Amino acid sequence: MAQTITTIKPKEPATQADHRRYSFFRMALVVMLKDLRAELRTKEAINGSFGFAVVILLLFSFAFDPDVDTNKALSGGLLWLVFAFAGTLILNRSFARELPNDCLDALIAAPVSGAALFLGKALANYVLLLAVELVSLPVFGIFYNVHWTHQLSALLLVLALGTWALTVIGTVFSALTVNIKLREVMLPMLTYPILAPALMAAMQLTMPLIAGNAIAPEMMRWLKLLIGFDVMYTAISLFLVETVLVG
Repeated sequence: MAQTITTIKPKEPATQADHRRYSFFRMALVVMLKDLRAELRTKEAINGSFGFAVVILLLFSFAFDPDVDTNKALSGGLLWLVFAFAGTLILNRSFARELPNDCLDALIAAPVSGAALFLGKALANYVLLLAVELVSLPVFGIFYNVHWTHQLSALLLVLALGTWALTVIGTVFSALTVNIKLREVMLPMLTYPILAPALMAAMQLTMPLIAGNAIAPEMMRWLKLLIGFDVMYTAISLFLVETVLVG
């Protein structure tokens, strides 16, 4: 009677690669949810950021007459300045909240890759920044007498791309300056010069959208610049964050 021999095939590399990718994104999701729960428990950064955004919008509204069409168009650029200033309050807390009780050292020593840790924190910051910006938009419309909903889908696209650029740069420099005593000062000084191309592109795209006009074909180069900035600096940050955290 012939005996059947069953051979066990080893796992294919594709299956192992899929498992590694699943573990990477699962760890990033865990870090993101941890940060969101920690922030929603205290609401320190998000309340401070929203309050700061409202105050700056109010002060700018006194400097610009909202009934002048030129000022309405320029208000789109002012909006991104407000988002950049207010966003640093959230980004500065990204790694600083891990300092008490040596939680940051525990995170670095945990079996979590630096890229997954960075991506999780960046996603948490992204959600918080978007929340502040979306709540600030109605306030912006009231103060500046702007009907910003005419090109809503395009405006949300630019908002999402510009916010991700701010988040990626701010999160990686938050990790770099976490152990510096003057990190509240150093973070904006390091972030804004590198963020300048993305802010310029977001401003150029937002100004016509706020005025109710669609993005013209000649403005598409700014959209390509914004997308390229996001892709390039996301890849660079994921590659270098291990060196930034461990040294």
